[in-house]
This record gives sequence, structure tokens and C-alpha cells, in this order.
Amino acid sequence: MLAKVFPIPLKDGMQAKAEEIVREFAPKGPGAEEGTLSFRVYRDPAKPDYLLFVEHFADQAAYDAHTGSPAYRDLIAGRFADLIAEFVEIDHELIVAL
Repeated sequence: MLAKVFPIPLKDGMQAKAEEIVREFAPKGPGAEEGTLSFRVYRDPAKPDYLLFVEHFADQAAYDAHTGSPAYRDLIAGRFADLIAEFVEIDHELIVAL
């Protein structure tokens, strides 16, 4: 399993717009992808203009399919990318799960 974490600072005032795009993307992208095991996006109520993505994929091929999908290109690499202040991608390896 491949785990990805993306702490995403947004441009000032872009929280609502970013959340709208993520809600639109979820069923079209990860919700329709066989190799996407989980796709979760969190907001921090104490930190405006910030989202935390936590995603799990079956393997690297599943992640590559995810980032190569038309929905990803249009909504995440396209519209969402214009709203972020900085892109951070962190890979994680699972140690334990319950």
C-alpha cells in the first residue's frame, strides 16, 4: 500500500473555493478509481486557508492512474492548483493499522 499526505496551504481567502473543488473531485476521481483505497481531506478549524489530504493507494500504479485521470487533470492539477500557496507531497509507509 502507498500512503500519501499533502499538507496544503491555500492562498488567502480560498478555503471555500478549494473545498468546493475537492467535493466535486472526490466522486469523479478517487471515488471511481479501483486502486484508490481511501481519499480523505481535512480542514483545520484553527488554521484558515489550509487543507490536509490523506490518501491511500493499492500501489504506485494506482497512484499514477489517479494523477493521470481526466478528473485529476481538470480539477486538481487545473482549478485547485490555482488556489494553493505551496504544494507539499509526503510519502509514508504503513507500520501498523487497526
